[in-house]
Amino acid sequence: MSLPTRPPVTLQAARAKAGVAPGVPSPCISVCEMDEARFACKGCFRTIPEISQWSRMADAEKLAVWQLIEARQASLANGL
Repeated sequence: MSLPTRPPVTLQAARAKAGVAPGVPSPCISVCEMDEARFACKGCFRTIPEISQWSRMADAEKLAVWQLIEARQASLANGL
């Protein structure tokens, strides 16, 4: 999966976009296309299980997924 030409998906940006909405914001940026090699969405960098369970996750679980999202993007930036 190559790096997108848009800015990275970050929790800080998602919170800014969500405004005063309660809870942990979704990383979805409406670019829904799966990378078959990495088993993650090319838009939000979540796996199918993470996407399907998102609405049922507690905030702590969502924050853990955000950490994984940022790690996935970092590994792509480093060519891993």
